Order: sequence, then C-alpha cells, then structure tokens
Amino acid sequence: MPSDGNAAAWSAAGEGEHLWFVGTLATIRLPGEASGGRFALIEFLFPRHASPPLHTHPQDESYVVLDGELTLQSGDDRFELGPGGAAVVPMGVPHTFRVDSESARVLVLSTPAGLERFVRDAGVPATTATLPPDDVARPTPDEMEEIFRAHGQVNLGPPLGPED
Repeated sequence: MPSDGNAAAWSAAGEGEHLWFVGTLATIRLPGEASGGRFALIEFLFPRHASPPLHTHPQDESYVVLDGELTLQSGDDRFELGPGGAAVVPMGVPHTFRVDSESARVLVLSTPAGLERFVRDAGVPATTATLPPDDVARPTPDEMEEIFRAHGQVNLGPPLGPED
C-alpha cells in the first residue's frame, strides 16, 4: 500500500494492522499516512456491551455498522444502528455508544486522521484477528489518561451501561 497520500491505497478483506485495543480488535484498514492525514479507516470488532466513556476528540467520527447493533449517544440525540446503518459525530460533540448485540463489526472513519494513532498508542499488536484473550495487557488508568491527553480526547462521563 503506497503511503505518501498521493497514490491509491487499499486493503483487502481482513488486511490491515491488527491491534488489541482495550478489549476490542481494531484493524487499521487505511492509516492516515495513506491519505496524507486527511482520514483514517479502522474496522473494529466489539464485544457485547462495549462502550467508551462519554468523550470528545478533534476528529469527526463516522460509523458504518457491518454486523451487529449499536446504540449511539451524540449530544442530546440517542439512536440505534443495525447492519448497514451509518452515522457521523462532528468533532467536539460529546458522544459514546454501546454494543447491544453479542458482538459488532463497525467501520470507523476518522476525519482528519488521528484516531488510529490513539488506537496504536493504547493497543498492542494482535496475534490473531479475534477479540483479545482476557489476559491481554491494557494500559493502566493513569496511562490511559496520558494517552487521552496526548491525542486531544476529553472524557466527560461514564460509558453507557447495559440498562442505560
């Protein structure tokens, strides 16, 4: 895959940089380097009830659900997305989501690029393209706070619980 942002870039199904990222599998399908920093495309495999804290960051974040179901909270709006559903959360808008199915596969577009660098800093290389085993190391809360700060993510509240 060319990486100067001035030529076509691609990844076939299942290809990309596989990382175990706080209990999920993140596959960086097209890193920011492939588009000159204009965007990055990440495919996530999430387990049931996965939910990040309510947060903001300096990128628009677009979602396309490939498999599974999500509840997405963006500002005052809350809605459900199933297979084929898509949404965008503008940069700076507080948001979170929750996986309502057994698992979910979701394409996430970061515009501009940047979310993939956050995932790299908080993740570890995956040895298989599956959800991580329970014993995979995760950053400590203090390390996560530093990673959030380094990437401009501001946490504003808790994740969505199963009953929220």
